[in-house]
This record gives sequence, structure tokens and C-alpha cells, in this order.
Amino acid sequence: MSQLTVSGKTIEEAVEKAILELGTTKERLSYRVLEEPQKGFLGFLGSKPAKIEAYVKPDPVEEALYFLEETLEKMNIKANVSKSLKGDINKFEITGPEDVGRVIGKRGQTLDALEYLTNLVANRQKESYLRIELDAENYREKRRQVLIQLANRVANKVRSSNEETKLEPMNAAERKIIHAALQKERGVQTYSQGQGANRHIIIAPK
Repeated sequence: MSQLTVSGKTIEEAVEKAILELGTTKERLSYRVLEEPQKGFLGFLGSKPAKIEAYVKPDPVEEALYFLEETLEKMNIKANVSKSLKGDINKFEITGPEDVGRVIGKRGQTLDALEYLTNLVANRQKESYLRIELDAENYREKRRQVLIQLANRVANKVRSSNEETKLEPMNAAERKIIHAALQKERGVQTYSQGQGANRHIIIAPK
């Protein structure tokens, strides 16, 4: 049962009944008032109860998961999606015997786009932000290690030449990895430059 009409002496009582009958919580319940309660003659003759129409709000994580699975199917990608919760981050892991490279795309661009759209679906009806992170065959960790190695290699070059070096454009998450990797490194400093898709990091002598 996903939707029902409930009556009670007051709207609050009708809401409590709906919560029990639908087996949900007050946060997940949505309702509209069909009839306000009315007191009759002498307080009881001809009185009318409150009436509401109630339903359970969709689970945003389940909606996002369904969207991702449907999208992968429309892309003709055979893959499985598993979900887990780490802290306040909902992680969707995409695995499959084939086509996983298509999910990732060049430098993770397809994966990032899917992650962005999945987060839009999850948060379209939520008041507080819900974060979902997509990964495929542990790509995120592998990419993080590559970026850390790149940061250290370029930092050594900058220290030797005493000249700044511009890295290729990266998204905010990847720039954050570079900044963090060199935050405590002696003799170099990092800062971002550029706008939008062209925003990149400069590693400079300090």
C-alpha cells in the first residue's frame, strides 16, 4: 500500500494513523488535507472528522539507483550496481565483465557525468543535500594514486628548475587531490587558475 485516505478527530491524529498504516516515518510521509475537522452542535452532534490523503515519499537513494541502472541499460552497457554507505556518502559501485571502460570514459569524464546526473535525481525532492559517489572497477582510487604521483613528479621538477608548471585542466575533486598532496611539500606551492572546464593547477616555486 503506497497511498491511502485516513480519517481522525484531528489532522494530527489522521497523520499518526497514516504513519502506522503505511509503516513509515513522519519525515517520509507526505499528505494533503481533504476535509478539515468540524465540530457539531453541542460539540458532538453532526461533527465531522478530519480526512487526509497520504503517501510515502520515494526513497531518494533507491530512485537514484534505479535511474543509474536504467541509464546504463539505455547505453547498452551490461553492468551491476551495488550500493554502500560510508559516513555521509552513498557509494554506487559499477562492476561488470565488459563495457566498464565505456562507463569511465576519457579521464573519468563519463563517470563524472553519470555521477552528476545521479545526484540531481537523488536531490530533486530533498531539502538537505544527499551525496552520491559513483565508481567503476576502483577507478577513483587508481586515479587518485596517479594524480599524487604526478603532483610529486612535477613538484620535484619545479624545485630543480625554479620555474612554475601548469597542469592540464581538471575537475574540482581532482584539483583538491593535487592541492592536498603538495600542501606540506617544501619549496613549492599550488593555486588554481582559469574558469569552468579550463580551470587548472599551477605548481610554482615557494
